[in-house]
Amino acid sequence: MGDLVNLRKWRRAKAKDEEAGQAAANRASFGRTKGQKLVDEAEDARRCALLDAARLEPKPD
Repeated sequence: MGDLVNLRKWRRAKAKDEEAGQAAANRASFGRTKGQKLVDEAEDARRCALLDAARLEPKPD
């Protein structure tokens, strides 16, 4: 026979684990410094400029 489990404790532990996972995701997305955000913006701008420069214009009919 299996071990008895207190469901209330199990639910609390599960909720705590889910909150910890959400907190880790928030730290990864919002926990960046201003310098890191500026570097990411500059990199995105560089990528857009590179794609725009390589764009082929449609031939006029």
